Amino acid sequence: MLAKRELGSNDLQKDLLCRVPQITALFWVVKILTTGMGEVFSDYMNYGLHIDHSLLLIAGAIVLAVSLVLQFAMRRYVPWVYWLVVVVISIYGTILADTIHEDLGVPYIVSAASFMVLLAVILALWHRVEGSLSIHSVKTWQREAFYWATVIVTFCLGTALGDTTADNFGWGTLVSGLIFTAIFIIPAVGYRWLKFNDVFAFWFAYILTRPLGASYADWLSNPSDRGGLGLGSNWISLVLSVIIVALVGVMTVRKNASAPLSAEGVPA
Repeated sequence: MLAKRELGSNDLQKDLLCRVPQITALFWVVKILTTGMGEVFSDYMNYGLHIDHSLLLIAGAIVLAVSLVLQFAMRRYVPWVYWLVVVVISIYGTILADTIHEDLGVPYIVSAASFMVLLAVILALWHRVEGSLSIHSVKTWQREAFYWATVIVTFCLGTALGDTTADNFGWGTLVSGLIFTAIFIIPAVGYRWLKFNDVFAFWFAYILTRPLGASYADWLSNPSDRGGLGLGSNWISLVLSVIIVALVGVMTVRKNASAPLSAEGVPA
């Protein structure tokens, strides 16, 4: 499985100190679902409920700040708190990228290039300060700050990339989704058979989950005149939310089942 080598030590106590999840197939499934949910829920608030971008940005920033404070307050990885932050970032990243394009008139391809440069700067600074970009070294607040800064930019970058291929390149949402799926397989194949660096392979795949999930979600929700199935952003948001909650519940049960017991006989 992708990033298996990145896990490093298999010692359970060390894993419990990490503030982010282990990289498993379920991780990738939930991550892709959150990207799709964030895309269509943002569209629903913007185009369905007609909420102004400026209001969405302010409200989103507040919710994001609260969720991050909650995450940083946790002593270790807690599934529902971690994935709450990811969902909020998914929604907010879409709002931010769309605002830059629609309100400021910046082409998606320009914003995508800008976010790519910003991502490179953050990763370079993270590596310079901490000496590693491995997410399984995220065991301090400073490393976690770098981690979430990286995640936020990857969502903004992925949103801009997806809209660039679907609209500017004229590929449409379905073709874009299929192409991003094919590219998403590259780091997994490279990691498994071509000895790709594990950290490189992880972040390569992580960035691609955003345009991949968002493209398919848009295809399901967009009306037929925009190349979609017309199922509606409200219904797709609801269905994806229910699935995400259910899978995070599975993660929580699995984590609790594998946690060592304290002296009182309860999970430590």
